[in-house]
Amino acid sequence: MAGGTGFEPATTSLEATPLSLHRLSAANLCFTELEKDLEVFHDFLLVDRQKSKRTARDYRALIRRLFKNVKVVTVESLRACLKRLKDNYSRDYYSVTLSAMKAYFRDYKGLPQLVSTFKFPRKTQKPKVIPSKEDLRRFYEALPTLRLKAYFLLTATSGLRKAEVLGLDVSDVDFKQRMLTPKNHIGATKHSWVTFYNEEAESALMLFRENMTPKQKASPKLIPIGNTQFKRGWRIAKEKTGLKITSKVLRDWFAEEMGNLDLADRYIDAFQGRTPRTVLARNYTDYSPRKMKQRYEKANLRVLN
Repeated sequence: MAGGTGFEPATTSLEATPLSLHRLSAANLCFTELEKDLEVFHDFLLVDRQKSKRTARDYRALIRRLFKNVKVVTVESLRACLKRLKDNYSRDYYSVTLSAMKAYFRDYKGLPQLVSTFKFPRKTQKPKVIPSKEDLRRFYEALPTLRLKAYFLLTATSGLRKAEVLGLDVSDVDFKQRMLTPKNHIGATKHSWVTFYNEEAESALMLFRENMTPKQKASPKLIPIGNTQFKRGWRIAKEKTGLKITSKVLRDWFAEEMGNLDLADRYIDAFQGRTPRTVLARNYTDYSPRKMKQRYEKANLRVLN
């Protein structure tokens, strides 16, 4: 990485800038000081910037990783770091790392000059390939565990994001109405409301929950599963079928299929958490859980049949 003479500290108070150092770098930050600073950065994201817990956690981890690779922080050293990411990692990983850098140096440290010239890569539009019901059935049958099968059908029939489904507690589910109330997002673009799941997902979910281990039963989560276990099981189905079906693909399939079943786009958006809160507030009667359930059931969504 390129070196440099470092940079002057922000002109804010010591309370706002925990590390009163002449240069902020891995070379002159001890581990304890860095961890304390990152904890304050984490809280800054949660409170000052109203980021979600997941975003705050991810940004903190990315900045921690940055300081392992950048010895002295300058525009040149950050540029060299970003060049390495551009050459070796995906566009999404590059973008989220740059977002973390801007949040840390520009917003938290008050040093916009370090990151002001760095632009986000443009998104390239690719046509979506929506799997057929036969592809979904093949992939579903190849999943090795009951809980992954339950997750698959919940995601496909609710239209929720992976994090939303895996983040559901049992208390977030109205089993009688088959209604899901995912955790509300704090972010500016994602606004979870309510959605539902069909009889297929209900059967798979009940079968899984009837066969849960004592450890799984002790968890408040609807579908308790670790990331490693999830990836391992999902990879098995991918290798068996040769199909590249992801949680995002299931979400896209839900939107496409509901459209084919003549459900209006605005209600699909509401089920998938893309409706602004102001719209929900102004038109609550139209988006009430009772009305949304009627529209969901009228569509008669099916995955495996």
